[in-house]
Amino acid sequence: MRAAAWLLLGAACGAAQTPLTLQEAEALAVKNHPAVSAALLGALAANQVTTEVRSAYFPTVTGSVTAAGALTGTRLAAGQLNNPVIYNRFATGVTVSQMISDFGRTPNLVAQARNRAQAQQDAAQATRAQVLLQVDRAYFTTLRTKNVLTVAQQTVNARQLVADQVAALANSKLRSGLDVSFANVNLSEARLLLASALNEAAAAMAELSAALGYPDKHEFQLAEAAMPPDLPTDVAAMIAEALKRRPEVAQLRAEQSAAESLAKAEHDLSRPVLSALAGVGVVPGRDDTQLRGRYGAVGVNLSIPVFNGRLYSARAQEAELRAQAVQKYEADLEARVARDVQVAWLNANTARDRLSLTAELLNQATQSLDLAQTRYNLGLSSIVELSQAQLNLTSAEIASAAARYDYQLQRSVLAYQVGEMR
Repeated sequence: MRAAAWLLLGAACGAAQTPLTLQEAEALAVKNHPAVSAALLGALAANQVTTEVRSAYFPTVTGSVTAAGALTGTRLAAGQLNNPVIYNRFATGVTVSQMISDFGRTPNLVAQARNRAQAQQDAAQATRAQVLLQVDRAYFTTLRTKNVLTVAQQTVNARQLVADQVAALANSKLRSGLDVSFANVNLSEARLLLASALNEAAAAMAELSAALGYPDKHEFQLAEAAMPPDLPTDVAAMIAEALKRRPEVAQLRAEQSAAESLAKAEHDLSRPVLSALAGVGVVPGRDDTQLRGRYGAVGVNLSIPVFNGRLYSARAQEAELRAQAVQKYEADLEARVARDVQVAWLNANTARDRLSLTAELLNQATQSLDLAQTRYNLGLSSIVELSQAQLNLTSAEIASAAARYDYQLQRSVLAYQVGEMR
């Protein structure tokens, strides 16, 4: 009763909504999934860092309003080497500062920021690809569990029919109670299979809902996806393509460029910094004997680092070592990408072979059950032979249903590893 109600509910849902295609599911996940949104926001934030660093190229303008009251003849007498006088005044003005040159440090910092922004964009692409793979996995798993559920329901119906027939024959003294017992055992096994299939189908639907970015479980009527084209045979070409297209590889390459730019910028810390400063303003409230009504000045400063406890040299060495570490990470990732492409191709090739093998198995199991049923009806075999034939057919049907979706899933995994899923 529970299985029948579940199937009726599924049929009602299917009649009420248009089947969701794989492409629509992927588009929905890209729109809804919080991980994709978070990655895109991170990339946008990284772009602002470039603007922050580039601000050193432009002047800084500061407005000031200052009022001071002091005792007659007051000077700062402690805490500083200079000894400036303080006059009673109220003044307003503008100060403009401009870095003229730091001899390469700022350009290298800008290059580092740009490369890191590019790395964040590649990371967002990698997150998007991972979400799409998760959607494909959940989509094909849901289709597989749906077909397994159908097989389980058909198995229950078939074994219920056999159990009813055997019970009727036993009542007519044409079959023994042992046959009835075996038939009921087979029926119970089928019901257990159905219960497990119901649970797996519900779990798969919950997994699909999460992959699409929904916080709670939704019910979807899924459309069958078209079979992928022929499996490529040139694994070396796929590896080369993956090294060019995988966003994770591009991300590490951008990180490597950023690390090299930072190392150059840290070396530039030992160079001088040339800057200019200008200030203009008016002093409406003042001591006329000491201050004029307006002021203006301009200056140039050259700051030369002399000694800082080897701080700059240590920072430069740290940046160089981190750049070398990123280079090693990149080499390790490239090796793992090559391995993953090969493994994905082998899995897809095996899944493709299973399509024909499971079809042959299903054909043989169907013929075997027909023969076993005929022999049992003629009294030429026992219920054990019929039970084994029924079990073989159920296993073959489940394997056949799973083979198609497993192959489609493995092709999605291969597309992800090659970098085609974006």
